[in-house]
Amino acid sequence: MANDAPSSKAPTPPAGFLDADQHQLAQGLFDRFREMSFDGVGISRETYGPGETAAMEVIERIGAEHGFETGWDAARNLVLRLPGREPDRPVVATGSHLDSVPQGGNYDGAAGVVASLLALLAAKAHGTPLRTMELHVLRGEESAWYGGPCYFGSRALFGQLTDADLATTHRFTGKPLAHYMAACGADMAPIEQGQGLVDPDRFHSWMELHIEQGPVLIARERPVGLVTGIRGNVRHRRVVCRGEAAHSGAVPRWMRHDAVLAMAELLMRIDEHWRVLLEWGEDLVVTSGIVETNAAEHAVSRVPGEVTFALEYRSQDPKTLTSFGALVRSECETIAAKRGVTFDLGDGVYTAPARMNERLVGLLQSSAEEAGIAGEVMASGAGHDSAVFANAGVPSVMVFVRNEKGSHNPHEAMDYPDFAAGAEVMARALWQAANMAEELR
Repeated sequence: MANDAPSSKAPTPPAGFLDADQHQLAQGLFDRFREMSFDGVGISRETYGPGETAAMEVIERIGAEHGFETGWDAARNLVLRLPGREPDRPVVATGSHLDSVPQGGNYDGAAGVVASLLALLAAKAHGTPLRTMELHVLRGEESAWYGGPCYFGSRALFGQLTDADLATTHRFTGKPLAHYMAACGADMAPIEQGQGLVDPDRFHSWMELHIEQGPVLIARERPVGLVTGIRGNVRHRRVVCRGEAAHSGAVPRWMRHDAVLAMAELLMRIDEHWRVLLEWGEDLVVTSGIVETNAAEHAVSRVPGEVTFALEYRSQDPKTLTSFGALVRSECETIAAKRGVTFDLGDGVYTAPARMNERLVGLLQSSAEEAGIAGEVMASGAGHDSAVFANAGVPSVMVFVRNEKGSHNPHEAMDYPDFAAGAEVMARALWQAANMAEELR
């Protein structure tokens, strides 16, 4: 792992690169976002919905008040810009998302947007950087509103949205994503044609701060994580197991085609393979987060003839994703033949793993050391927009902030001092990257 500081003579940020006024602004923004988006249980800011737009407009107004250039791209991502001394150089960019899952927490995504805003404010206060710096507030990072696809704003940047993505339907209204994008003012022509909205070479680097969505930093007793890679995933949104409905008293075991038991056997076999692969040193996580039978057919005396469920598996290694997918299909065939059922996996949605740029990880490490902040070098189990940037060829890195009680729930518990530590590390690293003369590619 590279751990060298930038070789150019970038000015070194002083201790406390972020100041008290910036921290006061951040705390006020978290309070404001909570007030705007509280749904009675948690936080709901719908992808390409009015809550997401309203939160983005708050950032736009603050940016304009502080003298940043502001604008919206064709996918209705918001961009704040601090021009550099040499504006023709590739830009240093940062940002995150402001949508949430239904009844989620207040910090997933928002912490990264607020930290990026503080970083640009601090940079402006310390002088004009060599390179232009940008904050991108990205639309639609979450998959919850449209049942699987995600990273809509960042993927639109690089021309990666497919017809299937645009046709995927809203979980409550049944209307397609394209409808809601257009309603928010997106220019759908280039997006529908798969045209990139920006050349990846326009970016020198990308940095994103995010709350950790797992327990590692809590267990390590460290406030900040320095991310080396992001797991990719395969998602089968709706696997269907079809057997044969029957009377529970009249049909003996050997003649049954019980869909629920077939599904249960498959998941137990998958769990056993997962255990063995972990013992072999593979990186893998597996989840079946949705299980459904038809409520109209529910009966205590009925052998279930059909069940649907979701299946997702993640790894940092694309070979592991491929081989595990083959293993899942093999088990489906074996159990189908044994129990007289069928499994329809549907189309799997694939998100590629991403490696973070080693030079940028080293820059974060040196920034943390200069600030006296304990950082844990780690991988990300959850997906992020940063994976889209990295896999598009943009040198990328992430900072995690310790966060208790997980994510995607209303109980997210990020302590502000931990956020301040993560924001300080990223702001220092961004400032130094913005003053690098050399390119990272």
